[in-house]
Amino acid sequence: MKITVLEPLGVFEEEIRKIGKPVTDKGHELVIYNEKSSDIEELKNRVKDTDILVIANSPLKGEVIKSAENLKMISVAFTGVDHVDLNACKERNILVSNAAGYSTPAVVELAFGLMISLFRNIVPLDKVTREGGTMSGYSQRELYGKTLGIVGTGAIGSAVAKVALAFGCKVIAYNRSENQELVSKGIEYKSLEDVLKESDIVTIHLPLTEETKGIISEDKLRLMKKDSILINTARGPIIDNKGLAKILQEGKIAGAGIDVFDMEPPIPHDYSLIKEKGTVITPHIGFASQEAMIRRANIVFRNIETWLEGKPENIIKY
Repeated sequence: MKITVLEPLGVFEEEIRKIGKPVTDKGHELVIYNEKSSDIEELKNRVKDTDILVIANSPLKGEVIKSAENLKMISVAFTGVDHVDLNACKERNILVSNAAGYSTPAVVELAFGLMISLFRNIVPLDKVTREGGTMSGYSQRELYGKTLGIVGTGAIGSAVAKVALAFGCKVIAYNRSENQELVSKGIEYKSLEDVLKESDIVTIHLPLTEETKGIISEDKLRLMKKDSILINTARGPIIDNKGLAKILQEGKIAGAGIDVFDMEPPIPHDYSLIKEKGTVITPHIGFASQEAMIRRANIVFRNIETWLEGKPENIIKY
Protein backbone atom coordinates (compact mmCIF):
# COMPACT_ATOMS: atom_id res chain seq x y z
CA MET A 1 0.00 0.00 0.00
CA LYS A 2 1.02 3.61 -0.51
CA ILE A 3 1.37 5.74 2.62
CA THR A 4 1.48 9.51 2.12
CA VAL A 5 2.63 11.98 4.78
CA LEU A 6 0.81 15.07 3.52
CA GLU A 7 2.62 17.70 5.56
CA PRO A 8 5.62 18.11 7.90
CA LEU A 9 5.35 16.33 11.25
CA GLY A 10 8.02 18.36 13.04
CA VAL A 11 10.50 15.51 12.70
CA PHE A 12 13.32 15.15 10.17
CA GLU A 13 12.44 12.91 7.23
CA GLU A 14 15.26 10.54 8.14
CA GLU A 15 13.71 10.01 11.58
CA ILE A 16 10.23 9.49 10.11
CA ARG A 17 11.56 6.82 7.75
CA LYS A 18 13.29 5.16 10.70
CA ILE A 19 10.07 5.18 12.73
CA GLY A 20 8.11 3.89 9.73
CA LYS A 21 10.60 1.10 8.95
CA PRO A 22 8.49 -1.72 10.49
CA VAL A 23 5.80 -0.81 7.94
CA THR A 24 8.01 -0.19 4.90
CA ASP A 25 9.97 -3.39 5.62
CA LYS A 26 6.74 -5.22 4.78
CA GLY A 27 6.77 -3.75 1.28
CA HIS A 28 4.60 -0.67 1.79
CA GLU A 29 5.61 2.57 0.03
CA LEU A 30 6.17 5.74 2.06
CA VAL A 31 5.96 9.17 0.39
CA ILE A 32 6.75 12.23 2.51
CA TYR A 33 5.94 15.86 1.67
CA ASN A 34 8.10 18.27 3.66
CA GLU A 35 6.18 21.42 2.76
CA LYS A 36 2.63 22.38 3.69
CA SER A 37 0.18 23.31 0.98
CA SER A 38 -3.25 24.89 1.18
CA ASP A 39 -3.81 24.62 -2.56
CA ILE A 40 -6.70 22.21 -3.08
CA GLU A 41 -5.51 20.99 -6.47
CA GLU A 42 -2.01 20.36 -5.13
CA LEU A 43 -3.45 18.40 -2.21
CA LYS A 44 -5.64 16.37 -4.55
CA ASN A 45 -2.58 15.55 -6.61
CA ARG A 46 -0.66 14.44 -3.52
CA VAL A 47 -3.41 12.07 -2.34
CA LYS A 48 -4.78 10.82 -5.65
CA ASP A 49 -3.41 7.25 -5.46
CA THR A 50 -2.64 6.87 -1.76
CA ASP A 51 -4.14 4.17 0.46
CA ILE A 52 -3.14 5.59 3.84
CA LEU A 53 -2.86 9.30 4.61
CA VAL A 54 -0.93 10.95 7.45
CA ILE A 55 -1.75 14.56 8.36
CA ALA A 56 -0.99 16.86 11.30
CA ASN A 57 -3.25 19.85 12.00
CA SER A 58 -3.80 21.38 8.56
CA PRO A 59 -7.45 21.35 7.42
CA LEU A 60 -8.40 18.29 5.37
CA LYS A 61 -11.48 19.13 3.34
CA GLY A 62 -14.04 16.72 2.03
CA GLU A 63 -13.24 17.40 -1.61
CA VAL A 64 -9.64 16.34 -1.02
CA ILE A 65 -10.73 13.20 0.81
CA LYS A 66 -13.25 12.29 -1.88
CA SER A 67 -10.66 12.76 -4.63
CA ALA A 68 -8.46 10.02 -3.11
CA GLU A 69 -10.15 7.01 -4.70
CA ASN A 70 -7.92 4.43 -2.95
CA LEU A 71 -7.95 6.05 0.49
CA LYS A 72 -8.81 3.62 3.28
CA MET A 73 -7.25 5.09 6.41
CA ILE A 74 -6.21 8.49 7.80
CA SER A 75 -3.71 8.54 10.67
CA VAL A 76 -3.94 11.99 12.26
CA ALA A 77 -0.79 13.21 14.01
CA PHE A 78 -2.85 15.24 16.44
CA THR A 79 -5.24 14.66 19.33
CA GLY A 80 -8.18 16.67 18.00
CA VAL A 81 -9.65 15.86 14.60
CA ASP A 82 -12.02 18.80 14.18
CA HIS A 83 -9.93 19.90 11.18
CA VAL A 84 -10.85 16.71 9.27
CA ASP A 85 -14.13 16.39 7.34
CA LEU A 86 -15.40 13.33 9.18
CA ASN A 87 -18.64 13.29 7.20
CA ALA A 88 -16.62 12.66 4.03
CA CYS A 89 -14.72 9.91 5.84
CA LYS A 90 -17.97 8.31 6.97
CA GLU A 91 -19.38 8.50 3.46
CA ARG A 92 -16.32 6.69 2.10
CA ASN A 93 -15.96 4.32 5.09
CA ILE A 94 -12.44 5.60 5.79
CA LEU A 95 -11.03 4.75 9.20
CA VAL A 96 -9.61 7.70 11.12
CA SER A 97 -7.20 7.38 14.05
CA ASN A 98 -5.56 10.03 16.21
CA ALA A 99 -2.32 10.33 18.16
CA ALA A 100 -3.96 10.27 21.57
CA GLY A 101 -1.72 11.28 24.45
CA TYR A 102 1.34 12.37 22.50
CA SER A 103 1.22 15.99 23.68
CA THR A 104 0.02 15.59 27.25
CA PRO A 105 3.31 16.49 29.04
CA ALA A 106 3.99 19.36 26.63
CA VAL A 107 0.54 20.96 27.00
CA VAL A 108 0.55 20.56 30.78
CA GLU A 109 3.93 22.27 31.05
CA LEU A 110 2.85 25.16 28.81
CA ALA A 111 -0.33 25.67 30.86
CA PHE A 112 1.75 26.10 34.00
CA GLY A 113 4.26 28.23 32.12
CA LEU A 114 1.45 30.63 31.19
CA MET A 115 0.11 30.66 34.75
CA ILE A 116 3.51 31.45 36.25
CA SER A 117 4.30 33.99 33.56
CA LEU A 118 1.10 35.89 34.37
CA PHE A 119 1.40 35.62 38.14
CA ARG A 120 5.06 36.72 38.14
CA ASN A 121 4.72 39.25 35.28
CA ILE A 122 7.67 37.63 33.52
CA VAL A 123 7.02 39.03 30.02
CA PRO A 124 6.70 42.74 30.92
CA LEU A 125 9.48 42.52 33.52
CA ASP A 126 11.86 41.06 30.96
CA LYS A 127 11.42 44.27 28.94
CA VAL A 128 11.64 46.47 32.05
CA THR A 129 14.87 44.81 33.19
CA ARG A 130 16.50 45.20 29.78
CA GLU A 131 15.62 48.90 29.89
CA GLY A 132 17.26 49.38 33.30
CA GLY A 133 14.09 49.33 35.36
CA THR A 134 12.96 47.52 38.51
CA MET A 135 9.96 45.48 39.63
CA SER A 136 8.26 48.62 40.96
CA GLY A 137 4.61 48.67 39.94
CA TYR A 138 4.41 44.97 39.09
CA SER A 139 2.79 42.44 41.40
CA GLN A 140 4.19 39.01 42.21
CA ARG A 141 1.79 36.17 43.05
CA GLU A 142 2.24 32.51 43.95
CA LEU A 143 0.43 29.40 42.76
CA TYR A 144 0.70 27.99 46.27
CA GLY A 145 -2.61 28.15 48.10
CA LYS A 146 -4.61 29.28 45.09
CA THR A 147 -7.78 27.58 43.86
CA LEU A 148 -7.20 26.17 40.39
CA GLY A 149 -10.32 25.32 38.39
CA ILE A 150 -9.98 22.78 35.60
CA VAL A 151 -12.61 22.71 32.86
CA GLY A 152 -12.30 19.24 31.34
CA THR A 153 -10.55 16.39 33.14
CA GLY A 154 -9.53 14.13 30.28
CA ALA A 155 -5.91 13.01 30.03
CA ILE A 156 -4.47 16.54 29.92
CA GLY A 157 -6.83 18.06 32.48
CA SER A 158 -6.17 15.18 34.87
CA ALA A 159 -2.42 15.62 34.50
CA VAL A 160 -2.80 19.36 35.17
CA ALA A 161 -4.73 18.53 38.34
CA LYS A 162 -1.93 16.32 39.68
CA VAL A 163 0.74 18.93 38.99
CA ALA A 164 -1.43 21.62 40.60
CA LEU A 165 -1.62 19.56 43.77
CA ALA A 166 2.18 19.37 43.80
CA PHE A 167 2.27 23.19 43.61
CA GLY A 168 0.06 23.34 46.70
CA CYS A 169 -3.12 24.44 44.93
CA LYS A 170 -6.66 23.57 45.90
CA VAL A 171 -8.14 21.95 42.79
CA ILE A 172 -11.77 21.99 41.69
CA ALA A 173 -13.05 20.74 38.35
CA TYR A 174 -15.91 20.61 35.88
CA ASN A 175 -16.47 17.62 33.60
CA ARG A 176 -19.41 15.59 32.32
CA SER A 177 -18.24 12.64 34.43
CA GLU A 178 -16.07 12.46 37.51
CA ASN A 179 -12.60 10.92 37.54
CA GLN A 180 -12.57 8.81 40.69
CA GLU A 181 -8.78 8.84 40.90
CA LEU A 182 -8.88 12.63 41.11
CA VAL A 183 -11.71 12.53 43.63
CA SER A 184 -9.58 10.20 45.79
CA LYS A 185 -6.85 12.86 45.75
CA GLY A 186 -9.23 15.46 47.15
CA ILE A 187 -10.29 17.16 43.92
CA GLU A 188 -13.90 18.33 44.06
CA TYR A 189 -16.19 18.38 41.03
CA LYS A 190 -18.55 21.34 40.72
CA SER A 191 -20.81 22.99 38.17
CA LEU A 192 -19.12 25.06 35.46
CA GLU A 193 -20.56 28.20 37.01
CA ASP A 194 -19.15 27.40 40.44
CA VAL A 195 -15.71 26.56 39.01
CA LEU A 196 -15.64 29.95 37.29
CA LYS A 197 -16.86 31.80 40.38
CA GLU A 198 -14.53 30.17 42.91
CA SER A 199 -11.23 29.79 41.03
CA ASP A 200 -8.18 32.03 41.11
CA ILE A 201 -7.03 30.32 37.93
CA VAL A 202 -9.32 28.72 35.34
CA THR A 203 -7.63 26.45 32.80
CA ILE A 204 -9.46 24.97 29.80
CA HIS A 205 -8.86 21.37 28.72
CA LEU A 206 -11.97 20.41 26.75
CA PRO A 207 -12.07 18.98 23.23
CA LEU A 208 -13.79 21.13 20.60
CA THR A 209 -17.23 19.72 19.78
CA GLU A 210 -20.62 21.17 18.88
CA GLU A 211 -21.42 21.03 22.60
CA THR A 212 -18.25 22.78 23.80
CA LYS A 213 -17.98 25.46 21.11
CA GLY A 214 -18.51 28.80 22.86
CA ILE A 215 -19.23 27.13 26.21
CA ILE A 216 -17.05 29.76 27.92
CA SER A 217 -19.24 32.67 26.85
CA GLU A 218 -18.88 36.32 27.82
CA ASP A 219 -21.60 35.86 30.43
CA LYS A 220 -19.75 32.87 31.88
CA LEU A 221 -16.48 34.82 31.94
CA ARG A 222 -18.17 37.57 33.94
CA LEU A 223 -18.63 35.05 36.75
CA MET A 224 -14.86 34.96 37.34
CA LYS A 225 -13.11 36.85 40.13
CA LYS A 226 -11.62 40.24 39.32
CA ASP A 227 -8.12 39.05 40.28
CA SER A 228 -8.39 35.67 38.52
CA ILE A 229 -6.70 34.55 35.31
CA LEU A 230 -7.83 32.35 32.42
CA ILE A 231 -5.64 29.84 30.57
CA ASN A 232 -6.54 28.20 27.25
CA THR A 233 -4.26 25.58 25.74
CA ALA A 234 -7.15 23.50 24.33
CA ARG A 235 -9.07 24.94 21.37
CA GLY A 236 -9.74 28.62 20.62
CA PRO A 237 -13.47 28.48 19.78
CA ILE A 238 -14.31 26.96 23.18
CA ILE A 239 -14.06 30.55 24.47
CA ASP A 240 -15.83 33.65 23.20
CA ASN A 241 -12.56 35.43 22.49
CA LYS A 242 -14.18 38.75 21.60
CA GLY A 243 -15.98 38.59 24.92
CA LEU A 244 -12.72 37.74 26.66
CA ALA A 245 -10.99 40.74 25.09
CA LYS A 246 -13.84 42.98 26.24
CA ILE A 247 -13.65 41.67 29.79
CA LEU A 248 -9.88 42.13 29.90
CA GLN A 249 -10.30 45.68 28.61
CA GLU A 250 -12.82 46.39 31.36
CA GLY A 251 -10.51 44.93 34.00
CA LYS A 252 -13.09 42.33 35.04
CA ILE A 253 -10.38 39.64 35.28
CA ALA A 254 -6.65 40.06 35.86
CA GLY A 255 -5.24 38.31 32.81
CA ALA A 256 -5.24 35.50 30.30
CA GLY A 257 -2.70 33.07 28.88
CA ILE A 258 -3.81 32.00 25.42
CA ASP A 259 -2.16 29.49 23.08
CA VAL A 260 -5.14 28.82 20.79
CA PHE A 261 -7.41 31.11 18.81
CA ASP A 262 -10.36 31.05 16.42
CA MET A 263 -7.86 30.34 13.64
CA GLU A 264 -4.37 28.96 13.25
CA PRO A 265 -1.51 31.51 13.41
CA PRO A 266 -0.41 33.84 11.98
CA ILE A 267 -3.00 35.92 13.84
CA PRO A 268 -4.19 39.18 12.20
CA HIS A 269 -3.02 42.43 13.82
CA ASP A 270 -6.61 43.46 14.49
CA TYR A 271 -7.54 40.23 16.31
CA SER A 272 -9.40 41.03 19.52
CA LEU A 273 -6.87 39.62 22.00
CA ILE A 274 -3.65 40.84 20.40
CA LYS A 275 -3.59 44.32 21.94
CA GLU A 276 -5.08 43.55 25.34
CA LYS A 277 -2.88 44.13 28.38
CA GLY A 278 -2.55 41.39 30.96
CA THR A 279 -2.20 38.68 28.37
CA VAL A 280 0.52 36.25 27.40
CA ILE A 281 -0.17 34.78 23.98
CA THR A 282 1.69 32.08 22.08
CA PRO A 283 1.19 30.80 18.50
CA HIS A 284 -0.29 27.35 19.26
CA ILE A 285 2.87 25.78 20.66
CA GLY A 286 1.37 23.62 23.40
CA PHE A 287 1.75 20.38 21.46
CA ALA A 288 5.03 21.21 19.76
CA SER A 289 7.89 20.12 22.00
CA GLN A 290 10.65 18.13 20.32
CA GLU A 291 9.83 15.16 22.50
CA ALA A 292 6.12 15.31 21.65
CA MET A 293 6.87 15.36 17.92
CA ILE A 294 8.81 12.11 18.24
CA ARG A 295 6.06 10.56 20.37
CA ARG A 296 3.35 11.41 17.88
CA ALA A 297 5.31 10.11 14.88
CA ASN A 298 5.68 6.81 16.72
CA ILE A 299 1.95 6.72 17.53
CA VAL A 300 1.01 7.59 13.93
CA PHE A 301 2.98 4.68 12.50
CA ARG A 302 1.90 2.35 15.29
CA ASN A 303 -1.70 3.18 14.30
CA ILE A 304 -0.91 2.30 10.71
CA GLU A 305 0.84 -0.91 11.69
CA THR A 306 -2.00 -2.14 13.91
CA TRP A 307 -4.58 -1.24 11.25
CA LEU A 308 -2.68 -3.24 8.66
CA GLU A 309 -2.69 -6.15 11.13
CA GLY A 310 -6.46 -5.87 11.51
CA LYS A 311 -6.24 -4.57 15.09
CA PRO A 312 -6.68 -0.79 14.76
CA GLU A 313 -6.02 1.49 17.73
CA ASN A 314 -7.01 5.07 18.64
CA ILE A 315 -10.06 4.91 16.37
CA ILE A 316 -12.16 8.07 16.01
CA LYS A 317 -15.89 7.38 16.12
CA TYR A 318 -18.00 9.40 13.72
